[in-house]
Parts: sequence; structure tokens; C-alpha cells
Amino acid sequence: MVIVGAGIVGSSIAYHLAARGCTDVVILEKAVTEVTGSTARSAAGVRHQFANAVNIRLSIYSIERLKHFTEEVGGHSGLKQIGYLLLVSDETTWKLQQASVALQNSLGVPSSTISPADVARLMPLAKIDGLLGATWCAADGHCDPHGVATGYLNAALARGVELRRATPAIGFRMKCGRLIAVQTPDGIIACDTVVNAAGPWAGAVGALAGLAVPVQPYRRCIYMTQPMPSLPPFPFVIDTASGFYMRPEGDKLLIGVTNENEPPGENLAVDWEWLETVLERGSARFPFLADVGIVRRNCWAGLYENTPDHNPILGRHPELPNYVDASGFSGHGVMHSPATGMLMAEEILDGRAHSIDIDDLRIARFLAGHAAARETNVY
Repeated sequence: MVIVGAGIVGSSIAYHLAARGCTDVVILEKAVTEVTGSTARSAAGVRHQFANAVNIRLSIYSIERLKHFTEEVGGHSGLKQIGYLLLVSDETTWKLQQASVALQNSLGVPSSTISPADVARLMPLAKIDGLLGATWCAADGHCDPHGVATGYLNAALARGVELRRATPAIGFRMKCGRLIAVQTPDGIIACDTVVNAAGPWAGAVGALAGLAVPVQPYRRCIYMTQPMPSLPPFPFVIDTASGFYMRPEGDKLLIGVTNENEPPGENLAVDWEWLETVLERGSARFPFLADVGIVRRNCWAGLYENTPDHNPILGRHPELPNYVDASGFSGHGVMHSPATGMLMAEEILDGRAHSIDIDDLRIARFLAGHAAARETNVY
């Protein structure tokens, strides 16, 4: 096996293969140091609150694994289940969120809809004017992406998996409609299966095999406030109307808003002009942010790997059966990495993923000219 990408998804797949006895695995990482791409630049949220059943199932499995990560894998997941609070102020979104909560509940997730008064109790610093309500799940929160990725990677390496740093995939060799080798700057690696876990660069890697993989990179900027030790504890909160989100990070706050008008690209420079919009939207709902200071050296930018329907692409490609996609998570790769590793090991070793039905996530949906139900809970 050759896995392209040593981020959290590639590392999880390598670990799950090795844990099942498949250790003839090479991970190719184009960077000099592994786990320094999108994994390391994530906002690290983990939540059950999705609108599609398959994404909810991925979260249920993954968050349970993160709870037991140290004893099962080793390393440190840093899971903090501080809850997720999604604030809603328009009727259309409120109806969608109520339906999402009903779906989540039907699958065993303890989420709920709550009133503006409940929001005020959970977030006493919030301005609740105009809110219709919110959705809440105490089992959500955030984790340590670097700890999870390195935990998976170290466990895989200990079982015999090989990691090649500063070694990008630059081409593929084919024979009789199958991949037979991966080309790198250091030579050819013969293989039976290739897994594309290249994150924001998955589209480019797929193109090397002549495949159209609809994954594009989009910059997301994260800003960190100055220390505010007097702030009361509160959850990961998202104002769905403005897109503003924040969560505690020690005694600071991690804040951000997606710039929906920014075209795809690989720019990793922090957008300081966009910060004004972030603070404007944030202070409209949380007035205390109007006077908050930003610690510029603690801010960063990373890349989302977006698909047109904001769902990942998982599984074998029908036109190239020994090529496997594991990308396009649209900001949810960290939280869904445990389930993805388990399912891709099944796909490769058992012939088909079976613990969770991923048929709606296969690339066939795009080849057939129609997408899966769009994941609307994306921020």
C-alpha cells in the first residue's frame, strides 16, 4: 500500500491497516516534517451536529474513539467535551436545525433545541436579541489534532509502516487499467493500492492518475485573542447567521469567520483585513469582543479541502479500482479521522467498507452528475 499524505487522515488509515496486520505500507509526505499541513492548522472542533446521517455516524464512532484514544492507540487526543452551541436567528435555518436535531436524536446523539433564555444561561456574555433559539450538544467539543495524528502515526510506525518525508507523489504508472507504481523524486515504488489522503492537494494527486477529483483548497484564517482569565467557561459557539465562531483556548479565545467570497488557492498568509469583519460580526452577538486585543503572533491560516457538496470522498474509484479516495472533508477531517481510518482499512482489506455505509460518499455521485445531500452544517 502507498498512502499519499501523512496528515491525520493518512496516519489514521496507516494505523488501522497496520492494526489489522497489513504493515507493508509506505506513507509519502511531501513536507519535510509530517503533521504540519491542514491537520496542524485546524480549529480542532469535534461535533455530532451534522445534517446528514452518514456524517453523524462518522462523528458518533470517531468521538467515542477519541475518548479512549490513549488506551486504544497511544498518544494524546486532548478531547475536551465542552459542548457545541449553534445560535439561530432566522426561520429557515431554525426549521433545518430542528430537523437536524431530530435526525441526530434518532441516531442516539444527545443534542437538543434550546430557548434564548437557555442560551443566556450557557453564554451570559451573549446578546440574545433576535435569536429564535439554538441547538446544543454537551458531547461535542474540541481535541488536539497534532496529538491524534502523531499518536496514529507513531503506532503505525511501531508496527512496521514506513514514512518517507520530503517525498511527494509526482506520477503514477499504469498497466492493464490498474496502478502498479507511484513515482517520486527518489524513484519508483511498486504497489497494489494507492490511497489519496492528500487533503487540500487531493485534486492534484488524483489528476496524476488521470482522475477528476473535485477537491479544492480554500484558506481559513483563525485569530487568537489576548488572555482573558476572568472569562467564565463556555462552549464552542457558532452564530449561524453571521458565520462567526469562537471557543476557549486556555485563557484566550480562538475566533474566526469563513470568507465565502475568497476563491480557492493555497495562500497561508493571515488575512489581516478580514479581521475587521470577524470582530464586527463577533461583537454584534458578543459585545465584549468590541474591545478585545488580538495577539498577532498566535494567529494562523490553514486550508479546507472542499467538495461541491461539503461531504468527503471515500472509497475505491470505479474507473481505477486499486485507487482509494480519502479526502474532501470540507473542514471535518480531524473529527472524522478515526472512522475514516477504520472504514478505509475495511475498504482495502475486506473489499468494501461495512461498519458504516459510505455509498453516499463515493466519488460515483459526481461521476453520475449528481451530488449527495449537501451537508448544510458547515462553518
